[in-house]
Amino acid sequence: MGSLFAELARQAPTNACREVDTYLREIPEFRSWETKPRAKAETMEYSVWLRRRTIELSPDNSELTDDDLRYIAAIGEVRADAGMSSDSRQQVLQLHTTLMLRDIHEAAENLRGGEVEELMQVMTWFAPQGDRGIVAYRQGFVTVLRRRLPYVEQVALLARSLLTGDPMAADLAEALDLQLPEFCAVTVIRVPDRPLGDRGLDVEIEALVKTHRVPAVWYPENGTRGGELIAVVPCADEALRLPSAPDAVADLVGDFAEALGRPCAAGTATAPLDELPAALERARRISKSAPLGKPSRRLRPYTVADVFVELAVADVPFIDAWLHAVARSLEPGPDLVATLDAYYRHDMNRGAAAAALNVHPRTLDYRLRRVAELTGIDPASTHGIRTLSTVVTRRLSGS
Repeated sequence: MGSLFAELARQAPTNACREVDTYLREIPEFRSWETKPRAKAETMEYSVWLRRRTIELSPDNSELTDDDLRYIAAIGEVRADAGMSSDSRQQVLQLHTTLMLRDIHEAAENLRGGEVEELMQVMTWFAPQGDRGIVAYRQGFVTVLRRRLPYVEQVALLARSLLTGDPMAADLAEALDLQLPEFCAVTVIRVPDRPLGDRGLDVEIEALVKTHRVPAVWYPENGTRGGELIAVVPCADEALRLPSAPDAVADLVGDFAEALGRPCAAGTATAPLDELPAALERARRISKSAPLGKPSRRLRPYTVADVFVELAVADVPFIDAWLHAVARSLEPGPDLVATLDAYYRHDMNRGAAAAALNVHPRTLDYRLRRVAELTGIDPASTHGIRTLSTVVTRRLSGS
């Protein structure tokens, strides 16, 4: 064994102890070890074992064995069985990775950098095998959650994982037999404070989740009986360019509003799967700007196109980016910005607008249809007047 590996072996117990102390200091849930010395000892044993397996396997770039992965998964099961939260689980994985890399860096520094080949060996091993270990740990964690949590709580945990970018979402989705789509519409249904006599919403939420089979989670508002129901609804990629909510979102919102029986408001924002945290922020702002609607299946989810004026007045940054995106979508068309400018300046009178542009009215109609195709917004609709007139004004003013 080379000198770097020997140094890592010598420091393994000390480094494992430092890892355990870091957990105690950084993660509140681990402070119960003060009354559970056995749990602390088991974590110390696992930490030492993992460092020694790194030293044993990395010189030959050997993979973790099936037995190794089963042991790592068992540790994930133990932690989940002890009631560790998903947030703490993610923090453990991040701290462990950071500290293992620090161990390697410090060992190399102690040897004054003279073992470059060995350093490359251990780093080449660490990345892929570290990933395999993390996957096994997560799978063990999820195995226990499936056993301990009711279906609706598992779905809520999946929703939270998706909305925070937690990699465990993939394992949870597989366990729930739900496929993670490439694109989603994050939908926030805002429920105002309800009277004390109203029962909880557990039954309505459970029925919604089982009917629509989408991840959903209820976030209560502190000090009230209101809150937000947040759902992650799969959608097609073209939904990202349309001003209206996908049909599946409208169905879900209508079902919940009807079951709720009280006024509520819904906002939705579409995004690729890896951008859901930002989409959640947009959907939340939209739902807060949307008016409360009567409890009916016809209650519709609002989008940026519906409330962009209200959001712009509130100086919401993503409105500027959205308007720029709409403007860019007009670029492939023939003189579309000038056409819209003439159309709105002449109060949407086709003949007057066509004359101002010196084109036939049918040419004007073609261009307006082209606008609708490129943006998904009908220039003659309320959406079109509000949105496209703003886009034209900004583009012509150079904004």
